[in-house]
Amino acid sequence: MVVDVNLRSGIADPEGATIERALPALGFVGVTNVRAGKSFYLDVEAPNEMAAVDKAQALAERLLSNPVIEDARVRVVTGAS
Repeated sequence: MVVDVNLRSGIADPEGATIERALPALGFVGVTNVRAGKSFYLDVEAPNEMAAVDKAQALAERLLSNPVIEDARVRVVTGAS
């Protein structure tokens, strides 16, 4: 299971802006709207997939993200670990 955490739309992303400004010097032109984020890879024990997703979502909202400024999205990925 993967939890992706990104800043909410409208929240300044200085890390993404710094990366975006560096891209032309590295030969990457035409790349815009760079947003930085983080991903967490988890093995979650639960009776079924829906319960595992619910557990990961609760974990993401309580520990892995700041829900005031970040969105967390849970994805089920087989063989992620």
